[in-house]
Amino acid sequence: MCGIIGYAGSKNAIDLVIDGLKHLEYRGYDSAGIAYLNGDEIMIKKCSGKIADLEAMLDETGLSSSLAIGHTRWATHGLPTDYNAHPHSSDSVVIVHNGIVENYRALKEMLEERGYRFYSETDTEVLSHLIDLYHKEADLENSVLRALKEVRGSYALLVISRREPGKLIGVRKDSPLVFGISEDGHFLASDVPAFLRSTNRVVFLEDGEMVVLKGGGYNFKDLKGRQLKKEVHTLNWSPSMAEKGGYRHFMIKEIHEQPRAISDTLTGRVLLKEQRVNATEFGLSEDYLKGLSKIFISACGTSWHAGLVGKYLIESISGVSVEVDLASEFRYRNPLVRKDDLFIAITQSGETADTLAAQREAKARGARTLSICNVVGATSAREADAVFYTHSGPEIGVASTKAFTTQLVSLYLFALLLEEVKREGVDHSGYIDELLKIPEKIEMILKREDEIEEIAKGYAKAKDFLYLGRGLLYPIALEGALKLKEISYIHAEGYPSGEMKHGPIALIDEDMPVVILVQKGPLKEKVFSNIEEVKARGGKTIVFTSVNDSALKESDVVFEIPQTIPELEPVLMVVPLQLLAYHIGVLRGYDVDQPRNLAKSVTVE
Repeated sequence: MCGIIGYAGSKNAIDLVIDGLKHLEYRGYDSAGIAYLNGDEIMIKKCSGKIADLEAMLDETGLSSSLAIGHTRWATHGLPTDYNAHPHSSDSVVIVHNGIVENYRALKEMLEERGYRFYSETDTEVLSHLIDLYHKEADLENSVLRALKEVRGSYALLVISRREPGKLIGVRKDSPLVFGISEDGHFLASDVPAFLRSTNRVVFLEDGEMVVLKGGGYNFKDLKGRQLKKEVHTLNWSPSMAEKGGYRHFMIKEIHEQPRAISDTLTGRVLLKEQRVNATEFGLSEDYLKGLSKIFISACGTSWHAGLVGKYLIESISGVSVEVDLASEFRYRNPLVRKDDLFIAITQSGETADTLAAQREAKARGARTLSICNVVGATSAREADAVFYTHSGPEIGVASTKAFTTQLVSLYLFALLLEEVKREGVDHSGYIDELLKIPEKIEMILKREDEIEEIAKGYAKAKDFLYLGRGLLYPIALEGALKLKEISYIHAEGYPSGEMKHGPIALIDEDMPVVILVQKGPLKEKVFSNIEEVKARGGKTIVFTSVNDSALKESDVVFEIPQTIPELEPVLMVVPLQLLAYHIGVLRGYDVDQPRNLAKSVTVE
């Protein structure tokens, strides 16, 4: 769970790699390093801490190179120290690596018997020595191929050699690696924003594929050394989309981008004249959807919360049964997936290891697979039978915001599509009219950000929060609590409000703020009772609601969201919760874009 980038070409590779690492900081890291070609030698600089610390080590006038590889590490094997930082090297080989070598202990013992000494606690150092062992007798390319035959685990790997100083090799298995093509050289990175300022022409490597850069050219091979032809994609992301654009943090920028992101999600997906969803956008035939009776949704973290909302929407609108699983648990419960059931993977990056594993398991059991994904060409999208891209643009902040709301909109569209296919002549004009108004209504909430900031000032010193919601708003309570704990490090729990008396009520006292989400409909009176129960025990009530009711007048804070239909309230309700988490995190002095111990894309189990 870290970032890697390499460059070979006519520009200064050191500058490009350092810049690329800065644009991968959002992935989370605790150390950084670079290796670069200096004549026929390879120089290595690395340290614990931030990229600024690494730059201080490179403060030499005129320092330049035509080839470099860099890395930001998030500790898995070994503490975040200088000696555990990447790159790692052997006699001739220097590497950076994302992933985990599962059998590193056995390999390490074998290499120690052959005289290799280890200077770090990492599994990655094993790879550098193993490749070096075979490089004593073979060229770099064949040494990498031979070494990887002995490796169990996951890797996105960049390799350079003191014996073949002009060559750069990249290879992947279960960890993302993308190849960038520019007029001045070529890039390899774990994510597109690392080189987006130089090129938007990319090739996505699949598992078990290698790219070899040498002499200004490149070629692709599989792990048996056979030549491959790969498609070049031109992405519609602009460099400015990955920059802060005057905002203090990426997180607040991305919160404010949600009206635009949702509009982009909707573009081309709704047939306005017919007031219907464009069925072709989901890539599943109407005949298949007509016969569909069971859906499995699997995701992690914020995307799992979107899946919970999706269950409510799909079942209530279309009548199709839905099961929702955390992806990390799906494979281990022997899920009763039947042939031609639909499995929906929800993933911002398309590279989350647990979600990919669940998707592969469902496909192996005969399910059709649909990926709801933000990143064009990501592994989940490539491996699925069908893909629906959210088009929210690059999301840099670790805590997901605009990806979540566009996922909700995507699931809402899918629920409408299912009903349209299954119930001929159904009228969705009211649903679609309200959906098209959502971006404007989010703008209305964002214009009141100062009100949320004032709420944050009143509760930023709290040690615990409780979030309560019912029905469609229960997953939003979970999401609000997750955002707060991610960004502010305050302990927060999300609960269905009907469960409050089954445990959480014991925690409520005068020091416990309780965020309560109130929706129109038959359950609102029950939630009003929850508010009274909190107040009776001295708790502070912060209410976010679409309801204007005198029953709320005794609450400590009431924030009203714009009116919409109940099915779309989750999209609006989550926005002030995102803002609340953001402003509390800022007031507490934390780096809200890079929360401690978290990474943007979790690419190992």
